[in-house]
Amino acid sequence: MLQPLDIVLGLKLVSIDRAFPGYEDLASGVGIALSSAHRSVQRLHQAGLLTPALRPLNPALLEFLVYGVRYVYYVKPGALTRGIPTAHAAPPLSELLDGGADTPVWPDPKGSVRGYAVMPLHKAVPTAALNDPKLYELLALVDALRIGRARERKIAQDELEKRLAP
Repeated sequence: MLQPLDIVLGLKLVSIDRAFPGYEDLASGVGIALSSAHRSVQRLHQAGLLTPALRPLNPALLEFLVYGVRYVYYVKPGALTRGIPTAHAAPPLSELLDGGADTPVWPDPKGSVRGYAVMPLHKAVPTAALNDPKLYELLALVDALRIGRARERKIAQDELEKRLAP
């Protein structure tokens, strides 16, 4: 069974955009243990979301993200807190949509924005996103699929299709 961390690592591999970097680089890039990275990559491969060369199989990953992630890794908005903007409040959607008064954030003491809490796919997400702008955009788009309304989900889908295109 896929774990939320597996999706984060799949997106990290998309953001790297080159040959498999090795488990040590992958683990340190996300801020997780080496053994966790290895188990996640194995699950991604078994689920058919990675090629035999351990590169993301983008069409399959996109299909899972668009049609499954909001049901498998659903989220209920939480209380107001300080954090890092996500979904429609983060790039690239913040540049395309007016976020309005509701700002979804990943709770994090380093965050500069107050908004309603959205639990990230994994506890390592805020730190990993701050260290990799491309990964941050991908994770924010996935959160838009998880919590967004129909219009936000459609725009997030279009943006993910651009980023995961071969």
